[in-house]
Amino acid sequence: MPHLFDADALAGVLGHMNSDHADDNLLIARAFGDADAVGAVMIGFDGSAGEWRYTTSTGEETLQVPWPGGEITERREVRREIVALYDAACRRLGVEPRPHE
Repeated sequence: MPHLFDADALAGVLGHMNSDHADDNLLIARAFGDADAVGAVMIGFDGSAGEWRYTTSTGEETLQVPWPGGEITERREVRREIVALYDAACRRLGVEPRPHE
């Protein structure tokens, strides 16, 4: 069973991703879900995967993408895994990734 993060961790990460990284959410949805996605939000995560809801011209879909580095158990590991997903999405789509801090 994957690790479940507490409500504070979920709210913090989801709030940050959906307010500051909307373009990254869409990039991940296009790379791992549907290339025709026009909008995406991160809706959850646990120790094994991140979860996004994305919109296409035909409706909404849910997408779970496993963490590239495997199972995680600590909040600080979530950022590392989302960055890895972003980088993998860029490679899949042929997009130049921005530098990471």
